[in-house]
Amino acid sequence: MKHNYIAIEGTIGAGKTSLATMMSEHYGANLLLEEFEDNTFLPKFYKEPERFAFPLELSFLADRFQQIKQQNLNPDLFGKRTVSDYFLTKSLIFASANLAQDEYKLFRDLYDIMFQTVPKPDLLVYLYLPVEKLLENIKKRGRAYEMEISYEYLDRVQGQYLDSLRKQNEHMRTLILDTSEVDFVKSANDFKSILSIVESELSVGLHRMKV
Repeated sequence: MKHNYIAIEGTIGAGKTSLATMMSEHYGANLLLEEFEDNTFLPKFYKEPERFAFPLELSFLADRFQQIKQQNLNPDLFGKRTVSDYFLTKSLIFASANLAQDEYKLFRDLYDIMFQTVPKPDLLVYLYLPVEKLLENIKKRGRAYEMEISYEYLDRVQGQYLDSLRKQNEHMRTLILDTSEVDFVKSANDFKSILSIVESELSVGLHRMKV
């Protein structure tokens, strides 16, 4: 496969980390996972979103940027295939969904500076699931601080993702992958179907496929 750097994206509960981990094991690739569980603002945000949205998004932006840049200091990172469960654009999408207009403007200025200096994935895969299934997955994994997430919030975030993907389609090789009728964690055949799509010849631009 020609893609050396693959980023898996999706709304909360879409299965990003599971798929990225499985793909890294399959390809013998480096695995880059977002470090979010130690973020002290996250549980506070779910309880008081208006109060903690700005510090949360700033902290996530700084953490994601630092993690990607630190990995990129290793000259072998992108010589060997790398699979990640996020990309920096995630910060902008969640900020657009969560921040007030003046806060978002400041955030966007900082983001634009950082975005220019990070490596871009050869392929960005967005895992699409209906909001109902996202909620089911969130409940199954049972993280206490996620139990407050509403249908409306997930629907808004997913809308921001899809809008962002449409806007960037001239600059990146992007795949919106509908996994609503498969279970790639439990089914080896479903996982193989995803691999065959990821390994197919995709031009730069936006592509939509269903597994």
